[in-house]
Amino acid sequence: EPVEPENTSHYINNKEFLRCLIEYQADIVKCKEEGKSKPYVTDYIAMCFLQIAQRLSYRPNFINYTYKDDMISDGLENCLAYMHNFNPDKSKNPFAYFTQIIYYAFLRRIQKEKKQQYIKYKVFTDQKTVMEEEHEKLSNDFVNEKGSLDFHIHIKEFIDEMERKEAEKKNKREMKKAEREAKTKKEQVPENNLELFMV
Repeated sequence: EPVEPENTSHYINNKEFLRCLIEYQADIVKCKEEGKSKPYVTDYIAMCFLQIAQRLSYRPNFINYTYKDDMISDGLENCLAYMHNFNPDKSKNPFAYFTQIIYYAFLRRIQKEKKQQYIKYKVFTDQKTVMEEEHEKLSNDFVNEKGSLDFHIHIKEFIDEMERKEAEKKNKREMKKAEREAKTKKEQVPENNLELFMV
């Protein structure tokens, strides 16, 4: 499918989208009262979700991922799961609301895929190390295949980056924990001082 230029604004009619969502939510309530099963989302609403997800996937920060279809599927799934939370009394902009839901679904998928890639690379490098050690025992003239060196550097850099980020997160958690503990101790000090004066 061709990429539509970014400046073609209003590819979704927000007023129509809002009207259809209000009607659908009313339909859900009606079916619940009548003891019927939840109605299927309308084709129009589903198409709006799909258009938002597809358009978002063409943005520069998302366009080059090979698992873009999975990102779009996650976005649609999240829209369907959380569409009942959209409150027309608080917001008249469903386009922005669902764009945000899809955006965060994309980010979660990217993180998930990076973690999977990290595990694969880690297993690969561990196996490679064992194989190389075995190979070097048998032969001293072991040489990498031409072109494989760049790939191994890429894998090492990817693993290092993931581990660095994980270490940063761990340090932040530990610092916050230490700050909370220090604050708790500080709050307890005045009582102890008061007790000393009273003795």
